[in-house]
Amino acid sequence: MSTGTENHAPLIVERTGDVVTWTLNQPATLNAISDDDVIDALVGAVAEVNRDQSVRVVILTGAGRAFSAGGNVKDMASREGLFGGASHTQRVGYREGIQRIPRAMYTLEVPVIAAVNGAAIGAGCDLALMCDLRIASTSAFFAESFVKVGLIPGDGGAWFLPRIVGPARAAEMALTGDRIDAATALEWGMVSEVTEPDRLLDAARALADRVAVNPPVAVRMTKKLLRESSRQSLDQLLELSAAMQGIAHHTEDHHEAVAALLEKRDGSYRGR
Repeated sequence: MSTGTENHAPLIVERTGDVVTWTLNQPATLNAISDDDVIDALVGAVAEVNRDQSVRVVILTGAGRAFSAGGNVKDMASREGLFGGASHTQRVGYREGIQRIPRAMYTLEVPVIAAVNGAAIGAGCDLALMCDLRIASTSAFFAESFVKVGLIPGDGGAWFLPRIVGPARAAEMALTGDRIDAATALEWGMVSEVTEPDRLLDAARALADRVAVNPPVAVRMTKKLLRESSRQSLDQLLELSAAMQGIAHHTEDHHEAVAALLEKRDGSYRGR
């Protein structure tokens, strides 16, 4: 697991115990995620965590005053990068560019917590929605604001947003492009907690620790079931659950958890 924290890196990766923190590190662009180097860094970080069975939780946050402003507006204006070329090449550019992020995030095996420190706009809002859990600073706000610049949610927002806030509120956010503040996001169920800015990462770490304390194999499989529940029938999900439960019953961590429960002590889990 890389722990490099170079200031020029598009994504800072740091590890404390079983928890890895990813920090979007492009404050000059409000942590835009449409550039290839950021996309490559996020996709690579997902692959690295999936290879490392010792990682139990990921926290995702942003450097500076924004979580992520989504697309690079200067590139939009100059029609460069993702926003340049003919329409048919742009289609390929989206598929091989920013759409790699939702595909990668969907395959991330461990729970990921978005610690939303500021503006989460457009694709930045969607990036937060790609996470399993979200905590927001009081200074955070969310905007599915693609229509404000004459665009559509090109990174999967129309799939993620209704699943988090429901179809009516998703339509309101996507069709008006209006922002909602952290308090409204909490009321709508978009986030599970709102904290003062100086407590945000501590709150995210406390939540991460509550997840990481559990048997990691069971946590990874539970996340998989929650993901699959959105696209499988009940019978299909029950069949997958039966297969995974058979695996879980034969893990050392399951036997340790039962013993710890009976002996009224904390369990000690090794992910096997």
